[in-house]
Amino acid sequence: MTTPARRTPRTRRAFLGAGAAFAALTLAACGGNVGGGGDADGADFPTGPVTITVGQDAGGSTDLIARAVAEGMAEDLGVSVPVVNRAGANGALATEEVAAKPADGHELILLNASLITITPLAVSEDEAVSLDNVEVLKGLSQDDYVLLASAESGFETFDDLKDASGDVTYGTTGVGTGSQLAQAVLFAQADVEGTAVPFDSGSPALTAVVGDQVQVATVQLGEAKSQIDAGNVVPLLAFSAERNQFLPDVPTAVEEGYDVPVSQYRAVAAPKGLPEDVKTRLVESIDAAIASDTYQSFNENNLLTPHEISGEEVTAEWTELAEKYKALTDEYDISLAEG
Repeated sequence: MTTPARRTPRTRRAFLGAGAAFAALTLAACGGNVGGGGDADGADFPTGPVTITVGQDAGGSTDLIARAVAEGMAEDLGVSVPVVNRAGANGALATEEVAAKPADGHELILLNASLITITPLAVSEDEAVSLDNVEVLKGLSQDDYVLLASAESGFETFDDLKDASGDVTYGTTGVGTGSQLAQAVLFAQADVEGTAVPFDSGSPALTAVVGDQVQVATVQLGEAKSQIDAGNVVPLLAFSAERNQFLPDVPTAVEEGYDVPVSQYRAVAAPKGLPEDVKTRLVESIDAAIASDTYQSFNENNLLTPHEISGEEVTAEWTELAEKYKALTDEYDISLAEG
């Protein structure tokens, strides 16, 4: 089998890698975490606030999910559950910070799957984040990516985009994200040539395609649905494995014959070494939160598909996805790093 030619998208902005700060995780492996210490046993836990750290800015989808879960957990645990934003390096800095804290159940992190499954394809090995450094408690939801065309582009289907190959500009939500990976693999499989324009998040990427600054962009459905409904952008493909319930008339890339199932998943995790009884209590509180009518309405209002699986299932799923994405980028000789 002939290996396809290398396709390294021409990007206009550099990825801010996780940086040397993540090396602090090695301290945790050497005893930085205190598992089973203090008064944090099943009877006494929690002894104070349980903080959820988010590695993205306030107001984004990851932050909103964390706040919705925190509200239900606070009611169940009987303590405050504040959400703290520590944006930087696609969530790596926040993960490093939480992973190095005592494993007593009072510090949690809201993880994006892309940090574990995709970002390592765009950064050096010592900058990559691994699930080995945290204890995954519960999977929460699935947020699907959608390939959008500007109204001015004239693209109504993906075939229209293919016909314009060689003269296409496309926006992504950043280097090392699901948006970048989905488009890079799709374009490689479909033999579409284009220039990638990475933005810092979904909002500016969406703004760019609405304004025809780029012809197409891949963003998460929750961010794009209002612009789709208004007719300001045209959905060409969804990157979910099956049709999204909120876009039943939009085909998936898989349906069109492309092996590109890419979605964003979220999960709650804690520092490694969490006492088993504390872990059990935290999982119970998360389960209570996501079972509430308030949280279920939140999911529906934000176009999130429930993906409520155990921490063990999250670890297995994300590990499998990381291997699949690595194999796809190797097969098509794709580099997600700034080139």
